[in-house]
Amino acid sequence: MNEVVDHRPLLTHEVGSLDKPGWRVKAYAGKPLDDKDLEEARSWGERLQVPEYERLLDLLRHAPFSKEQKAELQRWSSLYAVRLEESAGLDVVYDGEQQRTEMYDWAVSHANGFERRGSVRAFDNKYYSKAAVVGAISLGSPFHNAEFSYLVSVAEAELKIPVTGAYTIADWSFDERNRAPENLLQPAAQRIRERKAARRDFVLEVARNLIRPNLEALITLGARWIQVDEPGASTEADELDLFVDSFNASVEGLNAMFSTHLCFSDYNLFFPAIERMEHCQQFAVGFANYDSRELGTSDEARPGYQVIKKFRDLPYQPALGLGVLDIHSDFIESPELVRDRVLYAVKLFGDPHRIHVTPDCGLRTRSWKVAYEKLRNMTAGVELARKQLGI
Repeated sequence: MNEVVDHRPLLTHEVGSLDKPGWRVKAYAGKPLDDKDLEEARSWGERLQVPEYERLLDLLRHAPFSKEQKAELQRWSSLYAVRLEESAGLDVVYDGEQQRTEMYDWAVSHANGFERRGSVRAFDNKYYSKAAVVGAISLGSPFHNAEFSYLVSVAEAELKIPVTGAYTIADWSFDERNRAPENLLQPAAQRIRERKAARRDFVLEVARNLIRPNLEALITLGARWIQVDEPGASTEADELDLFVDSFNASVEGLNAMFSTHLCFSDYNLFFPAIERMEHCQQFAVGFANYDSRELGTSDEARPGYQVIKKFRDLPYQPALGLGVLDIHSDFIESPELVRDRVLYAVKLFGDPHRIHVTPDCGLRTRSWKVAYEKLRNMTAGVELARKQLGI
């Protein structure tokens, strides 16, 4: 099993998404850019010390853009995002989905067996194009290879690549392959068993025929840390064993470090099901959203972190990606608040190597200014914790 290069305790990284810069969104959509867009590209290029960012400014001045130029704009956005995270001091980085459309759509658009069925709202006025499964599911083409190859060429820090997990892909899709009317003469219990069996087959087909071959392609290119994003994991409380089975079917036997991100939920629901996720070496989980903003390392001061004891006691001893930044608010957590949240977790785990420090979730709902300040304070708070722990 591959290991992450950086073995420092209290490893820091972003969870996944970042907002796409206005110049990238408008240029890609064919909308006219104004002086404000150019100034945004210039000021961030200068602030983040992006090499030769003047070439981006020159490109932005020559709309409309060809398909090749739009791809170049995506790469510039990707480079800016990586430099933002590196400049903020993160140990492990990613480009925040700058080269993807959206976490669900990007996967489905590279798969066989799906058809579009229109847009639905996810959260915070964010939408995705929902699809239906109408045929056999398979990988059309590896959908993170080009992204990974570019990131390897520009990232100076360790890389982590998020991918959308099988359970979420299935849960966010319609299954239209079994649309025959139910036989109402059958006993209700039998109809329920048949529905559950069809659902299980659907989820595991996504895991084995779409997600796993895409992971294999990434690993062949040299990916060493892959984060499986599962925002839909706890949608159905009685399907958590199925979620675990889909994760295991996706990653078992593959030579990489695998983590998973579990979005906002009652995390108690995941137990005891995830006791069987021994191939997951880290859980990235959001806690700051539920926590007090007061300083302190007592149970009373840290109400949002009580459930982490259950992650501590998992038999295979994974690391915990400790969410310390509330991604739903522009509130900038102080380094001291981050420090206390980290120290509380270390006190409970007894091993700082098992605590990684992250935002609660992807920061795409925050502006780059807010995201950057949050991330810088997060890394500053981790340094305070390291100093207090003498590590």
